[in-house]
Amino acid sequence: MLTAALRGLAAASLAVLPLTVPAPAHAVETLPLSEAVARLPVDAESRDGYDRDVFRHWNSGDAPDDGCNTRGEVLLAEAVEAPTVGPRCRLSGGRWWSYYDQVWVTSASGLDIDHMVPLAESWDSGASAWTAQRREAYANDQGADASLVAVTARSNRSKADQDPAEWLPPAAEVHCRYVAEWVGTKLRWSLAADETEVAALRETAADCPEQTVTYEPAT
Repeated sequence: MLTAALRGLAAASLAVLPLTVPAPAHAVETLPLSEAVARLPVDAESRDGYDRDVFRHWNSGDAPDDGCNTRGEVLLAEAVEAPTVGPRCRLSGGRWWSYYDQVWVTSASGLDIDHMVPLAESWDSGASAWTAQRREAYANDQGADASLVAVTARSNRSKADQDPAEWLPPAAEVHCRYVAEWVGTKLRWSLAADETEVAALRETAADCPEQTVTYEPAT
């Protein structure tokens, strides 16, 4: 039997224990591209009810006090040579590399911020069931480098809302990277892929044996 002193010590020890255990952080995973493709849930896609306006963007970004919205913050983060930031996040100068088409860009106005998995495609793949807050988080996601990418307006508009079965970047040497970032974004946000899309992803993955996918599930 515990003595009174031991009972008191045990009670004191219990008193300082936290009432709740913090939830573990989502783990970052890195795996071969072919394995990452195999993890995608396969399902039919539907664009019924889609409206781009249900994805609020661009919001005030990750640093609301910096005067830049999400677009401006991505441009600053991806600049190879930093631009000058003026009032209302007006950018002048600077230099960017558009990896889709391997082109240098020297004016922020010549760049689009591409959603790696387009908003319409995300809707088709599961975002139609999300809350407005989660769709806004998706549309402004700076938590993963691949989610939003600064590229030439021409390449972004050529891509539009097409998946890799329909469109790949014009620079063939970046196809492995592009498909890995597409798959990583879908895994990050638990989005599905249809059978045609998965077939195209598998075909590309077969030509990219050294390519890996790194992703962290979105909260």
